[in-house]
Amino acid sequence: MTTTGTEAPSRAEGLRVAPLASRHALLPLRIFLGVTFVYAGLDKLTDSAFLSATGTGSIGDLMHGVRDTSAIPAMVDLALKAPVGFAVVIAVGELLVGLGVLAGLLTRIAAAGGALISLSLWLTVSWAVTPYYYGNDLIYMIAWTPLILAGAPYLSLDSVIRSRRSLRTA
Repeated sequence: MTTTGTEAPSRAEGLRVAPLASRHALLPLRIFLGVTFVYAGLDKLTDSAFLSATGTGSIGDLMHGVRDTSAIPAMVDLALKAPVGFAVVIAVGELLVGLGVLAGLLTRIAAAGGALISLSLWLTVSWAVTPYYYGNDLIYMIAWTPLILAGAPYLSLDSVIRSRRSLRTA
């Protein structure tokens, strides 16, 4: 069915032929979150001060500083048992999440990982920030949600894999 301009397209037509802008609406979010998480992971992995158990700018110093104001002090205590190992896990996690989202590979899983990292940082490091909107971890956690729900249907390795699978089954 075609429309004359005054009629609304049918639901099937609207889903089949989405305007370019709406098809790629999540791309800026993917790029921003991907680049940010790759940068965060690399920054942590290359910062010798951060990858120390003690000292100014260290993960240990940061965790001791937020322990009493975090939402879940037991989570901080767990990280303090091996602060450098915890920092490396977070940094590698951020790097893998960022690369996965940028490439669009296992995007929903990568986005869920990004949301979990952001949630853990919100509950520990930025929990006491007031007002809450000054803290960035909460908004990062929420920003991952559209990518968890929608994945990366365009301009992604996920879409290439899906296309190849559909060609094989046809």
